[in-house]
Amino acid sequence: MKNNKFMQIPKLPGVYLMYDGVGNVIYIGKAKNLKSRISSYFSADINSKATTIITSMRKIDYILCASEREALIIERQLIGKINPHFNSMWKDDKSYPYIKFSINEDFPRLVFTRRKIKDSALYFGPYPQLFYIKKLIQWLKRLFKIRPCKIDLFEGSLPKEKNVKSCLYYHTELCYGPCLGNITSEEYKQKIRGIELFLNGKFKKLKNEWEKQMFNLSTNMFYEDAKEIRDRLYALQSMSERVMISEIDQEEVNQSIKRADSINELKNFLGLKCQPAIIEGFDNSNIHGMDAVASMVRFQNGIADKGNYRRFKIKTVHSVDDFASMKEVVFRRYSSLIRKNGKMPNLILVDGGKGQLKSALSALNKLMLHIPVISLAKGNEEIFLQNKDEPLILNKHSESLKLLQSIRDEAHRFAVSYHRKLRMKNFFDSL
Repeated sequence: MKNNKFMQIPKLPGVYLMYDGVGNVIYIGKAKNLKSRISSYFSADINSKATTIITSMRKIDYILCASEREALIIERQLIGKINPHFNSMWKDDKSYPYIKFSINEDFPRLVFTRRKIKDSALYFGPYPQLFYIKKLIQWLKRLFKIRPCKIDLFEGSLPKEKNVKSCLYYHTELCYGPCLGNITSEEYKQKIRGIELFLNGKFKKLKNEWEKQMFNLSTNMFYEDAKEIRDRLYALQSMSERVMISEIDQEEVNQSIKRADSINELKNFLGLKCQPAIIEGFDNSNIHGMDAVASMVRFQNGIADKGNYRRFKIKTVHSVDDFASMKEVVFRRYSSLIRKNGKMPNLILVDGGKGQLKSALSALNKLMLHIPVISLAKGNEEIFLQNKDEPLILNKHSESLKLLQSIRDEAHRFAVSYHRKLRMKNFFDSL
């Protein structure tokens, strides 16, 4: 973080919210002096709690408060509504994972573990976001070419060559090949020493070290080694986005709380096992069967995620059949997510009644997916659920109904705009 970012933070009481790279709030805290407290995260001791969120944090918002007492009240209110990962983790005694860097070995490894023991290795964490930590370990292994195997290697007693010479990691240049004696323990540790700086969030120091190494290697005409450092710098630049800091006002806080209320309320009304943090809504659009299209919108934490909107031309239905069209687009959407290993929603909303609901469920059953699905019928705003004959009717003033309506209306708007675009294109093509 640059110094001018710190200059923007006032030395006043307030609440700060920390976000990860996809916009999720991961930690909420209060401070008597916001500038001092936020700055402390970037000079934290390796064993402090702060180091466990440095690598995940990409943005900080703060709310100015009249006093430290008011900050405490707002902090508690927000934590109760949003329930961020790190606040929950430090509140309970769940077993969260660590990243283990086995510097006590001749040829260290990065290991995912839930046990922190006294073995002279370095441990980073604990981290509550399991998926991201596994991805981070994979990324670091590729970046540093740290050995991914589970073999216990000792420099003075390497395995027989015939047992390791066919190692794919080495032949695909994903590892330096210490098991084949291609690199000494000292050389290997020198090449991967940047891992510790990275996991401590010391991106600037790591960048400076690599730039010096690249210059020295180029000067001495070790161009291949210099190229490797250059590629690391590019990867580091992509990974270590700048942390953005901004002030949010009380109205934004109220909106955030309202969204959290609507999601919690919806979970309870529908009897869901988890909060519907990600909801995807579908709608069809056609006029007399012409240019039949459909849309899908995604809302995350009650906010439209427009980068993940999708639109579809109906391909297999050649008449006015909303049910068949709904089945087609739901099948296409989630078969695509399966192929791409994408993140599935917590809830699916389709526009219509029992027929559209049945069509969506049929598509999911074909894919062997078990995602909760509901339909919302216009008029009386009836909500149809799987395995229930009678619809659910929510209070028209409830926040959960307003959320569903906003998703349904946005899906409709997106479908109609696509349909209009196709009609105009066809009209001009016919001239």
